[in-house]
Amino acid sequence: MILVNTDYISGRKFEMIGLVKGSMIQSVHFGKDIVNSFKTLVGGELTSYTEMMNEARAVATRRMSEEAEAIGADAVVNLRYTSSQVVQGAAEVMAYGTAVKFVD
Repeated sequence: MILVNTDYISGRKFEMIGLVKGSMIQSVHFGKDIVNSFKTLVGGELTSYTEMMNEARAVATRRMSEEAEAIGADAVVNLRYTSSQVVQGAAEVMAYGTAVKFVD
């Protein structure tokens, strides 16, 4: 599966199939959430949140790709990500784009 954040794939022609998306809501362990709240007082990277968001993006991307494959897509163009806080320490990450099929 080819994934790009552009509206074209160099040297390829394709027809649009439709919107595909994948999402995941991820949280960190309660103890890590407390540690992170203290770390905001002194500054620095909140590594457990970074790891949480990286994992959530990877899962959302995989789910979007699986949805694209299920409808016969060869690629996803205009890939985008969005995230939002659901509750303290938990966020939803969504990956979405346009599924396309290559034509000769």
